[in-house]
Amino acid sequence: MPKSRAEVEKLLERLDERSADELEAQDVDFKEWGKDDRAAVTKAVDWAVCMANGGGGTIVFGVADDLVGRRNAIVGVPRDVAVDRLRLAIYDRTDPKLTPTFDEIDVPEGTGRVLAMHVHPGMPPYTDTSGKGLIRVGKDCKPLTGAMRRQFFLDAGAEDYTGETVGPVDRGLFSAAAIGALRDAATKESAPDELTKLGDEELLAAIGVVHEGRLTRAAVLLAGSEDALRRHVPKYAWTHLRMSSDTDYSARLDGRAAIPLALARILDRMSADNPIETIRHGLHHFEYSTFPEIALREALLNAFCHADYRIASPILIKQFIGRLAITNPGRLVGGITPDNILHHAPVARNPCLVEALVRLRLINRANLGIQRIYKSLLIEGKDLPAIEEVGKSLRITFRASNLAPAFRTFVEEEQKAGTDLGVDDLLILDHLLRSAEIDVVEASRICQRSRDDASAVLARMEQNLGYVDHGGDSEYSYWTLRPDVHARLSNAEGSKQNRGAEWEGVKARVLNVIQRRAARGAQPLVNADVRRITGLDRHQVYRLVQEFANEGKIRIDGHGRAAKYVYCDDSAKGVRT
Repeated sequence: MPKSRAEVEKLLERLDERSADELEAQDVDFKEWGKDDRAAVTKAVDWAVCMANGGGGTIVFGVADDLVGRRNAIVGVPRDVAVDRLRLAIYDRTDPKLTPTFDEIDVPEGTGRVLAMHVHPGMPPYTDTSGKGLIRVGKDCKPLTGAMRRQFFLDAGAEDYTGETVGPVDRGLFSAAAIGALRDAATKESAPDELTKLGDEELLAAIGVVHEGRLTRAAVLLAGSEDALRRHVPKYAWTHLRMSSDTDYSARLDGRAAIPLALARILDRMSADNPIETIRHGLHHFEYSTFPEIALREALLNAFCHADYRIASPILIKQFIGRLAITNPGRLVGGITPDNILHHAPVARNPCLVEALVRLRLINRANLGIQRIYKSLLIEGKDLPAIEEVGKSLRITFRASNLAPAFRTFVEEEQKAGTDLGVDDLLILDHLLRSAEIDVVEASRICQRSRDDASAVLARMEQNLGYVDHGGDSEYSYWTLRPDVHARLSNAEGSKQNRGAEWEGVKARVLNVIQRRAARGAQPLVNADVRRITGLDRHQVYRLVQEFANEGKIRIDGHGRAAKYVYCDDSAKGVRT
């Protein structure tokens, strides 16, 4: 991913200690501009293509890569090199078109100016208009070979393995149990009666997996017998392991049954080891699974929908005590990454299979599966899953975490009052229970939204929902939970029994903000800031900060309302922000 302007400036500062070559990585490179502008522009086109094919990154022009010391390494880019003309040249000479962004950074060395070209990830392969392609591999640009180009083509979903026909319709290839399970699942999801009541062949034709009397691999995956699957999708398989340790398992089930049967069997096995917690709420008792069933179902469906069935590797479910991992062969496609998966436009590796499941209402065309996983966990106050690309596979890992009854009750009460909280709202509320404040940069990161979109979410939560308060100044603006909302979410009722714990909780929240502000170099808090964060009155805040001062955690600069609370520990520089 491209570097920010601030990140580039920090890298330039490090040139006093290390050469640019040592600072280069998959997503960052340094290049001299050279004396010949035409040759430099041609090279810029090559480097833009290279970075785009490698997942995006930043090239800093005007830096020699083998010298240590800013004065030696930074030679700069001539002032007469116009960014607009450079951008247009790259656009005109790349296919598909690339539109990098640029930062012009003033420096005291060389020509007084370096250029940072930011190449954003898209949908490769990219080449120049002559057809030449390069790809970033580590710190180098390598030729984009034919095999690499074909893999890009396949990963983009341009070739649908599941949509290829394998022969004429033959009832001997069908599994009655698979078709029955497919109908039952569709009926449960309220698929149209006129669809589910069709005959077997008519049903498969209606959902698009029979083309002109010929079966596709998608039809075999959904309704085929195990013999048919071995013949026409030979690398299809799935395995569920009940793990006793990281290296040993106590039970194993391998299967080749069609997808509807596989889903039912695997979900049954996962449910058998999914402990249930009973929570009393009023006169009622509610049961909650350690791993929400909707999250497991959506993750399993995603694995079967987006697996690469050309790879000889099973869809693998490893179930441990305390965690559960689902892995499918095939990486993410179409520019989707773990960092943008929440809101990225849907891209399918297996469009024929996916479209059939959409018509049966077993999945949603709008890429809502990941959002459903997130929401089912967030409303219970549980940890989000880890989504990772591992080699040529994708793995989603759920870790057991405790139910947060107060958070669950809050969501239900808001829903009854007419407010259906979205994933962005829940992510921010969850973050503010773990960390006392949030800014736009952090909101953008955790919601996987642009900064403008994240600002709009925070504004809505402040102005429309009344959940957060806005504080800070032009240098550092932040939001905190309103005290009454924090009390509802954390079940802090203020009774005599929990007042001590509540006071310590308030202190922890305030100290967290003080530390984070020190780490950012932002203005310290004052009494009014702490009142806004905690809901305490002026005298309670005075008592709180006096306790901090007596404990040596802060010093108080100034007097009265203008007194600033400054973090004393030098380790603030290392506080995670």
